[in-house]
Amino acid sequence: MPKFLRALTLVLLPVIMLLLGLQLGARLERKKLTDVSEQLALLYAGGVGSGQTLGSLEGDLDFALLDGIWRLLERHYIKPQDLKVQPLLFGAATGMVNAVGDRYTTFMTPQKNSDFQQSLQGKLEGIGAELTMKDSMIVVVAPLKGSPALRAGLEPEDTIVAVDGVDISDEDLAQVVQRIRGKRGTTVVLTVVREEESEPLEISIVRDVITVPSVESKIIKTGSGSVGYISINQFGEATARELESSQRGFLEEDLKGIILDVRFNGGGYLERAVEMVSLFLQQGKVVSVARRGGEPEHHYVNGRPLNTTTPMVVLINEGSASAAEILAGALKDSGRATIVGKTSYGKGTVQEVFELPGGSSVRITIARWLTPNGTDLSMHGIDPDIEVERSKEDMQQDRDPQLDAAVKLLLE
Repeated sequence: MPKFLRALTLVLLPVIMLLLGLQLGARLERKKLTDVSEQLALLYAGGVGSGQTLGSLEGDLDFALLDGIWRLLERHYIKPQDLKVQPLLFGAATGMVNAVGDRYTTFMTPQKNSDFQQSLQGKLEGIGAELTMKDSMIVVVAPLKGSPALRAGLEPEDTIVAVDGVDISDEDLAQVVQRIRGKRGTTVVLTVVREEESEPLEISIVRDVITVPSVESKIIKTGSGSVGYISINQFGEATARELESSQRGFLEEDLKGIILDVRFNGGGYLERAVEMVSLFLQQGKVVSVARRGGEPEHHYVNGRPLNTTTPMVVLINEGSASAAEILAGALKDSGRATIVGKTSYGKGTVQEVFELPGGSSVRITIARWLTPNGTDLSMHGIDPDIEVERSKEDMQQDRDPQLDAAVKLLLE
């Protein structure tokens, strides 16, 4: 081969290989983008809870605004090394969802989504409290039973204003949760505002690894008879099965009544609530789900009851929310159970979690629910038939006048 052709080959071969590599890389990148687009298309093309299809925003939303902001940051921001694509993308998604103005409609990063899924499986780490955004403030829904937060004195409706002395008024829920989380054995100090206190309180909480059993049961024996007690801590994947198992054990006992305790229960899956009510009702409606447009969707018992005759009491308090209120409302409206305690939280909306590519998700309020008698739980919680207070001092001294009242009622 002439020297000229050999030299030309040596020059062109790397160039050709480079072009082929670039073309292959571009194809792979296009395929990746196509796969992501197809995944998103499946979400967008489906119903959004109402049976309606999510409409296109192309005519109303100019994405050039976001592109322009990105370019301005890239060109002018003093620390270009801090311009990380993923955090900025997550920040934009969070801002869009937060702008809706609904505290229960949230964007969850992969880490937050993972934590959320683990919480429904009873695996938690931190102080053990459910928090929410209310009027742009971080508010305690309920400390979990047996949690460090409950032992330290954190209460439902406490408003958190600082974490370890740092003002969190400009932070969102995810940022505050990250501040509160930490290694087991370390201490976090929450500054909270409580309605009946004139000054903010500082509450020190020692973090721990928290495993929350869905259901705990025991038999309370007295000189006048025995009562079955079941504490339902959450409405997770296995909760209905665990409740059924506990109830089957009670069938072998001579019981005067059954107590279902959903105090400090922040809720969980709607389906589990329906299954659990079905254990105690022969027939009837459990809850109605009112979506945007159209008639409400009614959920009925499944026709496989386990115990429809033993007298029942349901214990609720200000920390009973969501699915816990569905259960209490259905058993109250049907006349199957007497409700004892304090008015529940009043969290009467339904959220659906849409999984997104990369592990993130968006939780969207798609409906509100009504008790069988039509009570709108988004407007007001469940009122007890018998109101009984349990003070902070009662909890510190391990006294439970609400439980005592329930036992007395069933033994009368």
